[in-house]
Amino acid sequence: MRYARRTVVGFFAVAVVAALGVRTPAQQTEIKYSDVSKVPNPYRLVKGWPTLPKTMNGGHWGELIRVDTDPKGNIWVYHRCFNTEPEGAATCVGRTEPPILAFDASGKLLKSFGGGMFAFPHGFTVDSEGNVWASDASAGQVVLGKEPIAAAGPFKGMKMGGQVFKFSPEGKVLMTIGKPGVAGSGNEAFDRPTGVAVLPDGTIFVSDGHGKNDRIVKFAKDGTFVKAFGRHGSGPGEFDQPHDINFDSQGRLYVADRNNNRVQILDQDGKFIASWKQFGRPSGIYIKNDILYVSDSHSNAKLGNANGRGIYIGSVKDGKVTAFIPDPDGDQADVNRISGASGICADDQGNVYAADVGSHNLRKYSKK
Repeated sequence: MRYARRTVVGFFAVAVVAALGVRTPAQQTEIKYSDVSKVPNPYRLVKGWPTLPKTMNGGHWGELIRVDTDPKGNIWVYHRCFNTEPEGAATCVGRTEPPILAFDASGKLLKSFGGGMFAFPHGFTVDSEGNVWASDASAGQVVLGKEPIAAAGPFKGMKMGGQVFKFSPEGKVLMTIGKPGVAGSGNEAFDRPTGVAVLPDGTIFVSDGHGKNDRIVKFAKDGTFVKAFGRHGSGPGEFDQPHDINFDSQGRLYVADRNNNRVQILDQDGKFIASWKQFGRPSGIYIKNDILYVSDSHSNAKLGNANGRGIYIGSVKDGKVTAFIPDPDGDQADVNRISGASGICADDQGNVYAADVGSHNLRKYSKK
């Protein structure tokens, strides 16, 4: 995630545009789903990347949920402890495998940590200083029918679930937000937090979207609650399962409003700017150099965007979809509840990475 500060000139330009009644990029007309069939796929799959050590589950992935890059160009993966239960149902409950892994650009494993700390890994990001943020989207003491939740390994006996952790790049816990094992809607508790994004000034945003809250929560750099905005619904500034969040270079917040089949754009106080439906039914959302990457892992003939599972790539400047990488298991869209990428990112060279939930895979794409 990258974020550039606005300049005074930028503010002036926006003000002039608004005064003249000219459309800003975030107000462009929505592009319909059928246009995706006309969009090229300029990417090729890089086979054999990364190299997962045989000592880790025999070198085979389980369910993955998110992926991100750090300032050094390393690739970080957040997965559900090599668990291979039915898609979307895998957890780390009772398991000690590390859910956080870091690879270098060649695909070599550099480090891993977090074993025994998480019940249901979900939200994930690496901030501009290289710190790692991860959310546990369990519903208090119950996750997917399994209870009670208790940490394993060196954390055995510790309550867990419903929290956001900040780690140093070496895996040291620097901050914890939320009450362990407690689901709530107040200032100090989450109900299954799904995503996290951090601005360069340290301001923290969390999407609280897999439970009943359907909101975005804003915190100061030290983790102090600032405000919450949004509620369940389909109107402007309302959400139905906000699944991931990210920022563009102007500091606008992009929300993967999954059950509403749209990307919502808001300011940092929750004021509605625009709604884009041309990027499918979004599970993951990522922005780098103002290129918007959105993954649709849910759509099928009856739900969301018919035959549109895959990775949508476009610009935050005009909302136009310029590339589309089809889900490799798209032919099973009407059979599998979830298939491809729930998490997505891109590196400085333009390579695209996809963390697959249903097909238990980490994909890397480079330009053809």
